[in-house]
Amino acid sequence: MQNNSVSLLLIIPDKDMQKRWVLAPKIERTQAERLQAELGIHPILTDLLIRRGVKTFEDSKSFFRLSLDQLHDPFLMKDMDRAVARIEQAISANEKILIYGDYDVDGTTAVALLFGFFRQFHSRIEFYLPDRYTEGYGLSLKGIDYAHANDFSLIITLDCGIKAHKQVRYANGKGIDVIIGDHHLPGDSLPDAVAVLDPKRADCNYPYKELSGCGVGFKLVQAFISRNGMEIELGYQYLDLVAVSIASDIVPITGENRILTHFGLKRLNSNPCCGLQALIELSGNRTGSFTVNDILFQLGPRINAAGRIDHARDAVKLLLSRSLQEAALFSNGIDEQNTQRKDFDLRITEEAMQLAGDRESMNGRRSVVLFKQDWHRGVIGIVASRIVERYYRPTVILTQTDTHITGSARSIVGVDLYEALTACGDLLDQYGGHQYAAGLTMKQENLAQFKDRFEAAIAARVTDEMMVPEIQIDAHIGLKEIDARFFRVLKQFEPFGPQHEPPIFLSKSLLVVGQAQVVGDNHLRMQVIQEDSPLFACIGFGLGHFATAINNGATFDICYTLEENNWRQRRSLQLNLKDIYISNG
Repeated sequence: MQNNSVSLLLIIPDKDMQKRWVLAPKIERTQAERLQAELGIHPILTDLLIRRGVKTFEDSKSFFRLSLDQLHDPFLMKDMDRAVARIEQAISANEKILIYGDYDVDGTTAVALLFGFFRQFHSRIEFYLPDRYTEGYGLSLKGIDYAHANDFSLIITLDCGIKAHKQVRYANGKGIDVIIGDHHLPGDSLPDAVAVLDPKRADCNYPYKELSGCGVGFKLVQAFISRNGMEIELGYQYLDLVAVSIASDIVPITGENRILTHFGLKRLNSNPCCGLQALIELSGNRTGSFTVNDILFQLGPRINAAGRIDHARDAVKLLLSRSLQEAALFSNGIDEQNTQRKDFDLRITEEAMQLAGDRESMNGRRSVVLFKQDWHRGVIGIVASRIVERYYRPTVILTQTDTHITGSARSIVGVDLYEALTACGDLLDQYGGHQYAAGLTMKQENLAQFKDRFEAAIAARVTDEMMVPEIQIDAHIGLKEIDARFFRVLKQFEPFGPQHEPPIFLSKSLLVVGQAQVVGDNHLRMQVIQEDSPLFACIGFGLGHFATAINNGATFDICYTLEENNWRQRRSLQLNLKDIYISNG
């Protein structure tokens, strides 16, 4: 079911922006033919498997027959035994435990998971989330002061803390032990905590490195259950929260994350926690077939809105609700905050696009840096992403906070944003992030110089080719090859996500049947045919400008993903167009 609120926020790239279609290299045929003979599936599907590392019949069994038994032993994670032992000690001695998490979806789901699990066995437990505007990201001194004032002797962080050296020392000085649960890349050294759970630690041999923060929390619960001889189902009941965190935090859906997401989606669609059930009701999607994209566009933004507009504790209270009635009280408020967030988002995006102007007016600049004093700090990261979608340039969106300017930055494929900010580091009071997303703070008098220096840093790292969006095409296929069995096998590749994207196919020399229609905000809807193939329904978001040429009889090539359209309980196969090339006319 299409969510109308999402379509209103869809930012369409410039219609004149060219895209590069890059066809994946061919697979070595001997290996492919051997696997195809063993599996008896279409050769294109075999190639897709091999590109995903599935090269043998045994590999394919693990890939297609996902099982919770495939999850790794949590004690393979460095310091897991120390973390479990310290929690057991705290429970045995009736110590007060504070669960501390970040204010985004990953952090709030992680806090809800860990608090929801341990409150079953321990009454002296609370949770704490920092205020986005007064404390900022991560373990804060204010949070530690709260723990000390209220006699907490153990803090467990989730989705933060891996670089909190000063804060952990501060907590230790007040007699508070800290267990860090994080999934971000550590610095050169680790904080002096009782235990540091992070699969990205250089000395951690945990087999899968890409867990979400909530995923790390789940592994801690899994370890506690194992050590204490409990039923593992006590942990599996939280897999819906883990799936929401994985989808919303844009971590790779490969390996263990793919298993967690698969079973998390099953729970989300059959027996979700009361808080998620309330959000599903609000989204209007009651199909029982929620996908990663549905989480990303319908559930995640609502959960995030609490921390962006007010305080993230409301999101955790929602996720911890014990009844639908209780959940409804929190979900309605969060939905109102999400509506407010969308209003800010739309207004600021429109203002930012007006400031940026059109592509021609950028005078060859390779970056976009925009500042306005009254832009809401809670949505500037979203706006930066939308400007990148529209102009395909590394973008920094800035606003005023007290005596400083603060901002969020987003990048394009192949351009290291953190590296570019480091080149401007002497102009910044603070900055942090990774290759494609970052945050920064500076004095207002440095803004003009920062614009020039950031532009120079980006220009030194980007080529003309990198400024053209690229579409990676997995296979060239004829439409008549796409039948029910082909799609049924392809569905078993799910769940899709980062580093395991839905395959993009190329089909050539198509004709429209009837008339192509422009619907909504420049979206293209039509039916197509290729020689003697069946008719296929197509939707192309932002591609309405192709309608005239198509309706005038032009033949055209398309690249697209295959998807199941679920509308009013009726399901049908459709092509989701990514781009069109007019062959003639």
